[in-house]
Amino acid sequence: MEGTIDGFRYGAVTPVAAYLMACLGGALGLRCTVRSLLGTRSWKPGWLALGAASIGCGIWTMHFIAMMGFRVVETRVHYDVGVTVLSLAVAVGVVGVGVFAVGYRGARPGTLAAAGVVTGLGVAAMHYLGMAAMRLDGEVRYDPATVALSVTVAIVAATAALWAAVTIRGFLASLGASLIMGVAVSGMHYTGMAAVSVHVHDAAGASWAGSPPTSLLLPMLLGPLVFLLLAGVVVMFDPLLILGEDREKRSVAVGRPSGPPRGTAAPDRAAAREPWHAPSYEGARSRRQ
Repeated sequence: MEGTIDGFRYGAVTPVAAYLMACLGGALGLRCTVRSLLGTRSWKPGWLALGAASIGCGIWTMHFIAMMGFRVVETRVHYDVGVTVLSLAVAVGVVGVGVFAVGYRGARPGTLAAAGVVTGLGVAAMHYLGMAAMRLDGEVRYDPATVALSVTVAIVAATAALWAAVTIRGFLASLGASLIMGVAVSGMHYTGMAAVSVHVHDAAGASWAGSPPTSLLLPMLLGPLVFLLLAGVVVMFDPLLILGEDREKRSVAVGRPSGPPRGTAAPDRAAAREPWHAPSYEGARSRRQ
């Protein structure tokens, strides 16, 4: 028989929390990518890796926070640990491919399109791999047209996110972009969930044994949540990210590249080439005479 699906078991709590996590991961990923463009080349891979991990963890935590509100009335739902962890690795790894591609090659149309497609497919794979981790007394089915729509939304969202990562510099602009990314990623998730139907095995009205999803998901979410908080601390207190943007704003305001502070005289190069000697006492006395 067809199962009764409820995707909002806790009302607006899980969708709002999931959206905020998607925004947090996107904001940290954007700021880390901006930081990779400001610093030396030796630090670039580290900042890009931190940005990719932040975006991937944000997407993954968004998915499973939203899944806490998912239930099938006729049967319990729980999750396979191995497949759930694998979905996290896929999220971080595939997002990393896209972030590194645009981080090193820039927002060229070809690079951006290829990286957006790869990253979008990876986000969709993470979503459906996370769905494959569900264990219930029934069979999960998908509507092909809605699945295709969710994959399209994922590709568009990923392409927009990668473009923003290498184009948008200011804090407020990055914040606005992260809010839009949160809408896109959450929209992809709930579009994919709209494709789901469950055929429950007949069990004479008995509920299938299994742990509730929160007993597994809450401990597993703790690690990525702590990582995102630590990444946020690193980004917030990085001096070059703050000073680099302030220097860039001052340069744009005066219409010239940044140089010595205003009011500081330029050094005399001719005088700098010859050593300076203090006047001797004998020379001063001869001039007075």
